[in-house]
Amino acid sequence: MALAVGAPVADEQPTAASSTHSVGEPGADEQPTDASSTLSVGAAGAGGQAAGERAGTAVGDAGGARRQRSGRARPAPEPTPLLDDTELRGALEAILLVVDEPVSELTLAQVLEQPPERIGPMLDDIAAGYTAAGHGFDLRRAAGGWRLYTRPEYASYVERFILDGQSVRLTQAALETLAVVAYKQPVTRSRISAIRGVNCDGVIRTLVSRGLVEECGTESDSGAYLYRTTTMFLEKLGLNSLDDLPPLAPFLPDDVEELADASR
Repeated sequence: MALAVGAPVADEQPTAASSTHSVGEPGADEQPTDASSTLSVGAAGAGGQAAGERAGTAVGDAGGARRQRSGRARPAPEPTPLLDDTELRGALEAILLVVDEPVSELTLAQVLEQPPERIGPMLDDIAAGYTAAGHGFDLRRAAGGWRLYTRPEYASYVERFILDGQSVRLTQAALETLAVVAYKQPVTRSRISAIRGVNCDGVIRTLVSRGLVEECGTESDSGAYLYRTTTMFLEKLGLNSLDDLPPLAPFLPDDVEELADASR
């Protein structure tokens, strides 16, 4: 009993040794396996790196080709050919015959795709040609643009044709009120009434409905509406701007200052 407990049995020693050998260090059969695994992993890594480099090169080449194609310079659009003077003159006359309001030189240049600096001189030349030839119409600047008008000396014939004997002229009160607005604008209705000496509310409404006068804000002190003439007013009178209105001095009475003092 003492022998079995105190010392190891002879048959158990090889087993312990083999166990110690198995646990403490790898066996001879395991070493080649580790080496081959390391080799295989290294080879696989090298192969993957090479494949990745090849793929990156292919992608880079494809991207470069696309960039080269997209970066290829496109041909510049051909400039619009300049019209000769005869064709430009005819095109301008054709447009001016169909417009229903004055058209600017810039608009004409954009429509015809021609340099703006060619339009103004050509229109001046056309207008001078109409005047020299004695046509019943002429080409004039009006409201910042150009439009064909009948000549004043033939107004009676045109009026007879259009109106057929019907009078659609503005009344004397409307003409006086329109003159006050034209020379005093922007002006309130109360100021117009004070100048004319009568209430002008109805006349102002008539002028607004005819498109000759329009509201343009309010007076800062009283809040009353302000009125001014419209582009149609310039067009109907054949004026290019309000600066073309005739001066009032020749039409004023000699005792205007006395009248002004008496009205105060």
